[in-house]
Amino acid sequence: MNPTFSRRDFLKASAAGLLGLFLTELRIERAFAATTPKQGRILINGLGLFDAPSSSARELKIFMRDEVINIVGEATGDDPKAYNPTWYRTSEAGYIYSGWVQPVDTVYNKPVFEIPASGTLGEVTVPYSDSRLSASGFDKRGYRTYYGTTYWITGTAINRYEKSIWYQIYDEYLQESLYLAAQDLHLLSPEELAPLSQDVPDELKHIYVDISTQTVTAFEDERPRLVSRTATGRKRTTTPTGTFRTFHKGSTVHMAANNLAAGSYDLPGVPWVSFFTRTGVSFHGTYWHNDYGKPRSAGCVNLPIQVAKFIFRWTKPIVPPDTRYLYQPGDGTRVEVVPSTS
Repeated sequence: MNPTFSRRDFLKASAAGLLGLFLTELRIERAFAATTPKQGRILINGLGLFDAPSSSARELKIFMRDEVINIVGEATGDDPKAYNPTWYRTSEAGYIYSGWVQPVDTVYNKPVFEIPASGTLGEVTVPYSDSRLSASGFDKRGYRTYYGTTYWITGTAINRYEKSIWYQIYDEYLQESLYLAAQDLHLLSPEELAPLSQDVPDELKHIYVDISTQTVTAFEDERPRLVSRTATGRKRTTTPTGTFRTFHKGSTVHMAANNLAAGSYDLPGVPWVSFFTRTGVSFHGTYWHNDYGKPRSAGCVNLPIQVAKFIFRWTKPIVPPDTRYLYQPGDGTRVEVVPSTS
């Protein structure tokens, strides 16, 4: 990262509408996505594959939700000024819009049999994995879990008849236990959850959310430590502006609206949630879209999963590895949310 790009430079660029240019020249907006993903999970039904990186090109085929594709490169769409101009080039010699493709991988894990009494955090490392109501692949399905989502594991179960190993997870929102194939989850070590930049005094850490440019910047004193594109609240559910502090956190949260019949959301396993308002607005990882740069959330600050993980580890309060959820007002990191200028 360019050390001369200070907080003052950043704010000037943002106010002048030049932040996009700064990000492009410094190449720091891709700090956590520096390489093209190898695989992608389709996020909506009917997503088109085109013979050029443009929705006006010839459509070759359509994909359905949760299909997994192989990605071999990236391309800039026919409108390079679009808020998200990135298209993925697939192994089928076509192009697909990146906003509706979740970057994924397929990594299988060696099961762990000794789970601490307090539980431990697990992260899904395959495109998707269906939970079951018991430790059996023949039992009724629970919800589907997706790459990068996190769950609190409370035990290991062995099905000797099926020769399979399962992790028991507990969903606090549903108040019930479910089971996931152990090979599909990575158990995070204390080192992977350790706080970041501990040598930086807390008062010098500051998160700046710019709704106009749809960016989140983590500052250490005058230096940007991280810059990422985001998706904040849309018109009817705008992200509140002002100065806040992070004060309660959950490494895994089942987010759901109160009235699901109204077509709202039900999102288990939302990872790396750092709340900064008492009404539930937070920074968190996002697995249901990959379309950053335009308001589209229900009020929260949507982020790529690895960026949300950075913020979770970088901000206060510090969450111990054996703690699923921590509520600690008065000991958080400052957050400044600046309104749109349009």
